[in-house]
Amino acid sequence: MDGTDVTMLMREIGIRARAAAAELAFAEPSRKEEALNAAAEAMLARSDEILEANGRDLAFGAEKGLTPAMMDRLKLDAARIDGIVEGLRAVAGQPDPVGQVIAEWDRPSGLHIRRVRTPLGVVGVIYESRPNVTADAGALCLKSGNAVILRGGSESFHSSGAIHAALQDGLRQAGLPVDAIQRVPTRDRAAVAEMLRMVEHIDVIVPRGGKGLVGLVQAEARVPVFAHLEGICHVYADGEADLEKARRVVLNAKTRRTGICGSAECLLIDRAFLAKHGPVLIEDLLKAGVEVRAEGELAQVPGTVPAQPEDFGREFLDMIIAAKVVDGVDEAIAHIRRYGSSHTESILTENDATAERFFRRLDSAILMRNASTQFADGGEFGMGAEIGIATGKMHARGPVGAEQLTSFKYLVTGDGTIRA
Repeated sequence: MDGTDVTMLMREIGIRARAAAAELAFAEPSRKEEALNAAAEAMLARSDEILEANGRDLAFGAEKGLTPAMMDRLKLDAARIDGIVEGLRAVAGQPDPVGQVIAEWDRPSGLHIRRVRTPLGVVGVIYESRPNVTADAGALCLKSGNAVILRGGSESFHSSGAIHAALQDGLRQAGLPVDAIQRVPTRDRAAVAEMLRMVEHIDVIVPRGGKGLVGLVQAEARVPVFAHLEGICHVYADGEADLEKARRVVLNAKTRRTGICGSAECLLIDRAFLAKHGPVLIEDLLKAGVEVRAEGELAQVPGTVPAQPEDFGREFLDMIIAAKVVDGVDEAIAHIRRYGSSHTESILTENDATAERFFRRLDSAILMRNASTQFADGGEFGMGAEIGIATGKMHARGPVGAEQLTSFKYLVTGDGTIRA
């Protein structure tokens, strides 16, 4: 497909998406809920087809030499399909955000003013190897009254296509426009460049993928972007941490799934914790097969690797973690401010004042206490799913669910009211 063809293709997709968005903006909540539940049933009915398509993608990924973490992101099995189905049903059951009254008040002039949620319009989602993003993004955009244009990576091309077919089955059953959820039907990278310039047809772009993809989108997009560049997540074990809680959380935060953006990439251990408990957290990680790149006295622990300066502030997405000792919560905060990516940080402590200081003095999108950073996920937040994690300072931060895919408008009522 040459560049002219891609330009024409994307323009046509954009026109159809804009028309579908106009209809979705006032679709009854019950019809959107019906479409999502029907899509869930279609996913189950098409599960063999989806797994066959995923097998082709896995073979393609192996030929390309994808890392184990990337292959894990790409892989689907019966359990993961069940998870996608449950995500669709969970989004279906969420309150419909469109038309929700955020605030209302009366003015001395006699005006009654309401601020209500309204869809953004058309969302463009550009993602790499995770085929479940097709379902999550499609569901959340539909729930929030937005049309969506999905451009998955070449690695997940067949899987995303099969999942997209199930989503469109749901739209047809509910009598909603199938153009509400469109998928770019080409691997040609020129389609991405077109999406980034489609200011007439797309209202916001959400990139899901590695630093290379997100950096490209942020640098090249003329359309507004919701994104995070990296997930450099920290866990800080305070001197007053509970030992058993700390051991559970640290292991889970690093090892549950290393290839996701909520995986811990740096462990900060308070000197008081180390004095009280020794290097037990480091030893646990080593026993679990994690390569610990340690600084200072932690580098004396047998089995660790001396940390290099570039290991701090690095997203490994692998069984690797950087580790160092800090003197108190303020030094931990200073380290995170310097090296973090404003994604997710967790403090392990039983001291309420210390936890509150950590929460108030850091401005990452997600701050946790005595909990694994792997909970940085819209489904775990009760949103049903997420379209991505945003670390910017605009209205969308943290897991971006249906509510954050809305803007607002003002509805103003008078009674022949005029301004003096």
